[in-house]
Amino acid sequence: MTELWNWRIDGAQPVEVYPALAEALGRVVMPLAAADPARLPAYAVVCDVWEAPGEFATVVDCYGVPEQLSEHACIAALARLLGRNCLLRDDTLDAGRHLLVAPDGTVRPVHFDVRDTDDGEVLSRLRLCSLGDPGCRGWSQCHRSRWAPDTVAPALAAA
Repeated sequence: MTELWNWRIDGAQPVEVYPALAEALGRVVMPLAAADPARLPAYAVVCDVWEAPGEFATVVDCYGVPEQLSEHACIAALARLLGRNCLLRDDTLDAGRHLLVAPDGTVRPVHFDVRDTDDGEVLSRLRLCSLGDPGCRGWSQCHRSRWAPDTVAPALAAA
């Protein structure tokens, strides 16, 4: 079985992301536009990296990631290699809630305002998921997550 990962990066150029992805994943990374399915090595991961509007504008899709790789460990390595904050979706299925992975390896839940446009999803107004925020208290989806409000954890412990 293979995985599909979707991440966002704060301010990285696609040209710098591909080599960092290869190192973080420990695999050959093939850009989607150049990948020929008939000629892909078995250990290659196909990735697409592009710019979107809004905050965390560099979008990364990784296709065919082997299931034995830990997504949290790989994105923590990518954040460290790029020296940039990265985002991945959390487990609440709330479109505005993500996990922020810092270059130092910490992971914390955050919220964004999300707006759909013809150019894709636009994230704006980053804020921590915290009990100090009325939207994160009570019966919110935040409490159904393994990443409760105000959670801060090292990336490898979260894997």
